[in-house]
Amino acid sequence: MSDPRIYFPSQPILPVENSSLNSRRTNAGSAVNKGASFASLLKESSNKVMFSNHAIQRLNDRNLNFSEEDLAKLDDTVARMAEKGAKESVIYMNDAALVVSVANRTVITAMDGSSAKENIFTNIDSAAIL
Repeated sequence: MSDPRIYFPSQPILPVENSSLNSRRTNAGSAVNKGASFASLLKESSNKVMFSNHAIQRLNDRNLNFSEEDLAKLDDTVARMAEKGAKESVIYMNDAALVVSVANRTVITAMDGSSAKENIFTNIDSAAIL
């Protein structure tokens, strides 16, 4: 019976000397150093509110759209609610009700104004009307 595995003789991995790749690496590294640090980029991205797959589906189904200004307002509102200790909230803006997990900075679901009128929200500890 033959062995189905393939063996390659081991060879040391050495850096490529005098290559255009090295110059590209140093140029790319200097561009990164000139920009924002990883920590600041991570902090900025973690401050943004995310939308769950369920919320995205509901937004599409109900034809709800938010501008960049609306999303910035939402980010700011969720940050202020987190400072006050909110955990699960309803945020009503632009004739849409958003159920938000403040701790996770995630929109759980979304509904338009006419759908929200008929619903009962449970396990909510705070609300904001924008």
